[in-house]
Amino acid sequence: MAILGKIRERSLFLIIVIALALFSFVIGDVFTRGGYGGNKNSVGEINGENISREEFAQLVEQQRARTGNRGSQLQSVNTAWDNLIREKVYKTQLEKSGIIVGEKDVWDEIVKQPFVQNNPQFKNEIGLFDEEKFKEYIATLQDAATEDEQGKATWLGWLNYEKSIKSNLQINTYNNLITAGLGVTLKEGERYYFDNNTKLDLEYVHVPYSYIADSLVDITDDEIKKYVKSHPDEYKTEASRNISFVKFDIKATPEDEQVIKNNLGELINDREEYSSAAKTNIKITGFTNADNTEEFFSEYSSDTPLDTKFYTKNKLNKVFADSLFNLNVGEIYGPYKDGEYYKLSKLLAIKQLPDSVKARHILIPFVGALRADPSITQTETEAKKSVDSLLTVIKKDKSKFADIAKSLSSDKGSGAKGGELDWFTYDRMVPEFRDFTFENNVGDIDVVKSDFGFHIIEIQNQKNKQKTVSIATFSRKIEASEETENYIFQKAETFASELSNSKGIEELAKENELTVQPVIDLKAMDEKVSTLGDQRQIITWSFEKQTKENDIKRFDIDKGYAVVKLTAKRKKGLSIGTSKFKIRNILLNEKKLKKIKEKMKGDNLQEIAKVFNKNVNSSKAVSLGSPVLPNVGRSADLVSILTSLDENKTYKGIEAQNGVFVVKILKKENPKTLENYTSFTNTISNTNKSKGLKAYEAIKKLADIEDNRASMY
Repeated sequence: MAILGKIRERSLFLIIVIALALFSFVIGDVFTRGGYGGNKNSVGEINGENISREEFAQLVEQQRARTGNRGSQLQSVNTAWDNLIREKVYKTQLEKSGIIVGEKDVWDEIVKQPFVQNNPQFKNEIGLFDEEKFKEYIATLQDAATEDEQGKATWLGWLNYEKSIKSNLQINTYNNLITAGLGVTLKEGERYYFDNNTKLDLEYVHVPYSYIADSLVDITDDEIKKYVKSHPDEYKTEASRNISFVKFDIKATPEDEQVIKNNLGELINDREEYSSAAKTNIKITGFTNADNTEEFFSEYSSDTPLDTKFYTKNKLNKVFADSLFNLNVGEIYGPYKDGEYYKLSKLLAIKQLPDSVKARHILIPFVGALRADPSITQTETEAKKSVDSLLTVIKKDKSKFADIAKSLSSDKGSGAKGGELDWFTYDRMVPEFRDFTFENNVGDIDVVKSDFGFHIIEIQNQKNKQKTVSIATFSRKIEASEETENYIFQKAETFASELSNSKGIEELAKENELTVQPVIDLKAMDEKVSTLGDQRQIITWSFEKQTKENDIKRFDIDKGYAVVKLTAKRKKGLSIGTSKFKIRNILLNEKKLKKIKEKMKGDNLQEIAKVFNKNVNSSKAVSLGSPVLPNVGRSADLVSILTSLDENKTYKGIEAQNGVFVVKILKKENPKTLENYTSFTNTISNTNKSKGLKAYEAIKKLADIEDNRASMY
């Protein structure tokens, strides 16, 4: 009562404290999550249109449903986002063009689909497609969406289909606009014909850029930066992170393995153990004397399932085949190490079995049997009576087998052949079918039940009877002990702690005989981290605002730990990245081009060649159809330029084929005039169609896209 009294006395004080705590919590959430100025429910924006979290989550679920939940969630997120961008970008472009793909356009496209037109459900009495019946079907789907989850899923599937139809219409409409805009005239076809078939006789000097040594040209970092700024579209980059990590694998030690091996060995023979229930020692039956193998495997929880199939020697693991195949029935081999397991193998039985069998069968299914046709109505009991009656008829007169199979067997493939099956091996059929056909004799006939129903089976032939063995193999997976796991954890923790105390990761790893693995250019929506595999947690951490360069963190990974250091943070914008060498070469060639041009004086090819210590080369009948030049190779770019120039003139400083050309056109021979250039017009038109298909990447670059997915997934 004294405590309650004090609480009452200080109630006002407590209320104030709680209120302040709640206020600080709300204010903290405002600042850390974007607060009143941000929209924490937005996944991003595409051309000014907000994409809500709820809308996008539905798209992700639809994508996962479409793929049958194959792949990771992040893969579905990325695919859904790419699809959404495509849809919005095309929609924006069409709206700018004054074109809207409406509901009627979508409906007209749907009703044209073959699965709609040819479906008997949507046809009238005279066999023609009835649009009203199709509309009724859609209305039925919508009504069913409120009845159960399956109906809801079906309706969402239909809406998704409608959306995909609309998206495809938008894409095709836009591409058709581009193709129409790139329309080709007969005059263009004529020009194309002349350009590609004009033949040139040339004399030329080719001075490669390598004529001037790289050491004679200076390229500064400022020049490289200036080049990047002048080509922003080529060097726009996403925000990225560089990390380094050290991996600590949890592996079983030799001592752990020995304990597993010893424990497995204790299961072989009978032993006595004290029973607290019986308050005395009781006898525990070992693997050797266990009468019920399946029960033994269950009681002691084998890490691999019981397999009692029969195997020939060549089907056993080659390393242990001799030892296992020559055991006596009831004898045990092991414990022995096989890959990730220690094993005990007990020979259960030896049989002489064929390696292949030929048989015929009649399959009579029942309600609930695997792959049973929906029209099947007889119960298992009724099916058994039917099959027993058929067996009696067949045993009296085997000649009736084929006719019965053709008329009554639900296995239509073999039924059409009188129940005949091709030769099959031991592991081809379901266990019940396999055991009957391999363990009985040629001519035997009987009823066998499987998941597919009742089979009447006749064994027609068998080949190559030989010794086979049934071996029960009990396993224990080789895993680290709790002590080893604790040791590895402490090792990782100590490493992370020492790193945080300003020791360099390379230096500390060397001291501990560990390997540092760098990872460069991680993106916000990446999922894999080098050899660590899927590690979304590491990528998310590296992109969090509070994570600074040189920060250290230990992460739990599959079968171990990773100590990660954030080594670099790069913001979104222009970046040289790994292109520095490429840019340097571009700038080198620009400066070399200028120097080479300065040395090309006059129009005399022999004198110019002498300056550069080169020869004057010549080539006849060069064309775009055959643009190969001696000592240079394929030179389509150069020939394309020369085709439009005049003969009997010399042209200097033409940049092509990694160098500079001086060319004299000795002769220019135009092809014969044709009556019609339609075929060449069509060639250009087909080329333009492919340009239309490539347009998406261009218009995507022009789109205004804000992507906030990384903060949510």
